[in-house]
Amino acid sequence: MRVLFCLPLLLSLACGDDDSLPDAGNLDGGTDGGETPDVGGDALAVDSGPDEDAGAPLPRSVGGDRPANVVTPRDYDPETPTPLLVLLHGYGASGALQDLYFGTTRAVRDRGWLLVLPDGTTDASGKRFWNASTACCNFGGSTVDDVAYVRGLIEEMKEHFNVDASRVYLLGHSNGGFMAYRMACDAADVITAVASLAGAAEGDETRCEPARPISVLQIHGTADATIAYTGGGFEGATFPSAQGSVEGYAARAGCSASEVTGEIDFTSDIPGDETSVRVWSGCDAGLGAELWSLEGGSHIPALADGAIERTLDWLGMHTL
Repeated sequence: MRVLFCLPLLLSLACGDDDSLPDAGNLDGGTDGGETPDVGGDALAVDSGPDEDAGAPLPRSVGGDRPANVVTPRDYDPETPTPLLVLLHGYGASGALQDLYFGTTRAVRDRGWLLVLPDGTTDASGKRFWNASTACCNFGGSTVDDVAYVRGLIEEMKEHFNVDASRVYLLGHSNGGFMAYRMACDAADVITAVASLAGAAEGDETRCEPARPISVLQIHGTADATIAYTGGGFEGATFPSAQGSVEGYAARAGCSASEVTGEIDFTSDIPGDETSVRVWSGCDAGLGAELWSLEGGSHIPALADGAIERTLDWLGMHTL
């Protein structure tokens, strides 16, 4: 059973309806309209690995001076190539708190995947962020190279674990979704597919030249008051619409026309199957592009049972 509670603990900020930027006090750590997100009640702690067997222990973290927790399947077999998921938190949150909201630890364990939970660096206001795009969320002009950092985490995981290099996935929320798209631009050679909830692609097309096509899933509420479904910008930097975020990647993947193929239930605070699924067809082998539009959905939706599992299922369908 899922439980509901406000987000001071979960995302380090009080629940509220202030979605203003560039202050961005509740960009990812609060809620539009005072809503309360749905959090898996059994995901209240990160179990970072199985019991150590004889021999060299598996690392519980990677990243050196900027450590990221590692979650390892209980039945991890070093002889078997294993998919890897990197979870990218929203502005002002953390990897552990994003994991609480999404319930990713349980979901990846059920699939036998590896999981890494990194943290962004802190800005002048003390909020963690990813230096992802011109629009979100490096409001202080930091020169931190988060692409190099996340790429380094992936490479370090490959050193310690038998990572399936054809199945490396990123899942991000808001600023973390922007960061997933940043990696899709600058590190496409080491990732397979990205999923973004309430994020957006880079608005400056000259800053995105992927080494190869990858698969992209955009999930976005049509009533998102923070990162608008229709696109927008802050202080002159723009981001595309939810559909526009997918279209460039769909074209690179050889996809053709798109159409809405059905509806699913992604958020529990809206009755019925509120989410339309737009699928791009004709993509090259192993590639895909989809947009899941939460009709009336907010920036931090209350997740329906199975929402994150469905997202991971989508990622897992794609290989290189």
